Amino acid sequence: MRDSTYRVIIAIIRGLFALLAIRFDIRGAKNIPVAGPAVIAANHTSYLDFTFIGLVADDKHRLVRFLAKDSVFHVPVIGRLMSVMGHIPVDRSCGAGAYRHAARALERGEMVGVFPEATISRAWTLKSFKRGAATLAVEHQVPLIPVITWGGHRLLTVDGRYSLRRHIPVTVLIGAPIHPRPGETAEEVNQTLRRAMVELLDKAQSEYPDRPRRLRDNWWMPNHLGGSAPDPAQAAVLDTAKIRL
Repeated sequence: MRDSTYRVIIAIIRGLFALLAIRFDIRGAKNIPVAGPAVIAANHTSYLDFTFIGLVADDKHRLVRFLAKDSVFHVPVIGRLMSVMGHIPVDRSCGAGAYRHAARALERGEMVGVFPEATISRAWTLKSFKRGAATLAVEHQVPLIPVITWGGHRLLTVDGRYSLRRHIPVTVLIGAPIHPRPGETAEEVNQTLRRAMVELLDKAQSEYPDRPRRLRDNWWMPNHLGGSAPDPAQAAVLDTAKIRL
């Protein structure tokens, strides 16, 4: 039931993205395993990040069970669909339950999707990482796959920013799997993961085919590349203020 619903949702999303004529640049899809458990760790800039990753996995006939904040599961219709598709709610005050659900999914041979930053980065750079993805990979000795998406924040992201403009480019880069070595700690693997994702994000941003056409479009470019996005320190203040609301 849940997998058939999941695939119907994927088909609908493909149709919507076709209507928007999104210009996908997907590289490294071969790094998605065709079978067996794995943890996918991705950056977070858009409410659509999980759909981009899900489409790449679907091309390999795989489904990803994503960890998402529990408030999403309380949204009418969306929350029900998230549950039916087997995604995993995360209570930020106590993540042990979500960890157990993710561990069971890995034991069933499934792929689990994690956003190590936990929340969207308003700086469009990588925030500090939680260790959940690395811990799952280490404790279950499964590959940890770094993924970067870029451009999706132009379509739908925080602070009410969205666009229905057609032909927006979206880049998805899938890095080589990280295989935890026996005796390697979650913190060490987490650092390896972050280094890999920093490299992939730099590549995605530097090779992205679009640049803001007008000054008011500068918001989607990070500060260090000449955009008007807040720098990481300023973004952290904004993030904290939003969480407290």
